[in-house]
Amino acid sequence: MLKTSPELLSRLRIAGMVVCTVACAALLPLGAVGAMFSPLVFDQGANLLNPLAWLGFILMIGFWIVLILGPFVAWVFWTRNRHDMAWAALAAPFVWAFLLAGVLQFIPA
Repeated sequence: MLKTSPELLSRLRIAGMVVCTVACAALLPLGAVGAMFSPLVFDQGANLLNPLAWLGFILMIGFWIVLILGPFVAWVFWTRNRHDMAWAALAAPFVWAFLLAGVLQFIPA
């Protein structure tokens, strides 16, 4: 069985945090454009009464905010040795993106 040292595990976890933070930073322009064009969800008149359109609108605007706050909160938790909470905060933008993609499938174009 392969044994790893605690130092190696700590370095790998920090590297994972850095990779996820860079991925969030790379998605920031996409989130900003999505937030800017989020009112286009209501182009069709019927979408104004569609609850999924409103949910998609809120998720699109919130995605950009979560992309900014998620890594910041994750690194704050990491420095306070709350590693589980740090990973949860860093996973929030990616879960948010999957939820947004799922909701947008049900909004008529």
